[in-house]
Amino acid sequence: MKVTICDVGPRDGLQNEAKVLPPETRAELVNRLAHAGVPRIEAVSFVNPARVPQMAGAEEVVEAIEREDGVVYAGLALNEKGYDRLAATALDEVHYACAATDSFNQRNQGATVAESVEAAKRIVQRAHDDGIRATVTIGVAFGCAFEGAVDPARVLGLAGELTGADELVFADTVGVAVPRQVRDLVGKATGLGVPIGVHLHNTRNTGIANAYAALESGAAVLDASVGGIGGCPFAPRATGNIATEDLVYMLSGEGVETGIDLDALISVAEWLEGVLERQLPGQVYRAGTFVPVAG
Repeated sequence: MKVTICDVGPRDGLQNEAKVLPPETRAELVNRLAHAGVPRIEAVSFVNPARVPQMAGAEEVVEAIEREDGVVYAGLALNEKGYDRLAATALDEVHYACAATDSFNQRNQGATVAESVEAAKRIVQRAHDDGIRATVTIGVAFGCAFEGAVDPARVLGLAGELTGADELVFADTVGVAVPRQVRDLVGKATGLGVPIGVHLHNTRNTGIANAYAALESGAAVLDASVGGIGGCPFAPRATGNIATEDLVYMLSGEGVETGIDLDALISVAEWLEGVLERQLPGQVYRAGTFVPVAG
């Protein structure tokens, strides 16, 4: 079995950090991840730096990336202005995100869900016209900090409107999901005829279990963040993503192919700890690997 890991640390990971890193350091993080064999990296976000100062200078980051063969470099765009900026760079893929609830979507993007879905369709079409892959993420797919439970039928309905994308990702933005929900949603979504991924925050320590449930249910892509850093500035109490090295350790032990050098990835997390000057949430980079399981 094989799965694609997308490391979102340079974007989702750093956007919630108190310490703002310069573009050259963010590019170095991207380069280190690529050197460790991470096949897809969400490198930047084309957002208003006044709202998310950690993501300022996205174009400078992209220019400083030392591209590795076989690695897909992606950027997040939340609107068409952001896509215009992305399309002017050398990135391979656009990641567009909207939420499943109006309350969250208004806070995150200043638009209704319906408006964001229409924007998604336009961006996907523009990306395809430009020869750029397009992934659409549906946020708070398993629960919302403002509206509570989210009906899976609603999420699947939104996904059904977005099958023009190259890939659909369901995000547990506030980290409330349990494996039962993930199995149900991913299992049903695989019938849409589009590759399905998940983006999991580990707020309640269910992220790794949810990733495995997604994999068993047919997910082709798993988002994760080196060191387990991350969070959403507009999601109360949401913590980081599942740590990429923790996920790779588990998958390697289960015989799932990722193409990632776990020891090299651990070294990236160790380096990032020094850069951020704090201990990171990830566990495997501190405990080390265990050769009989994932050597």
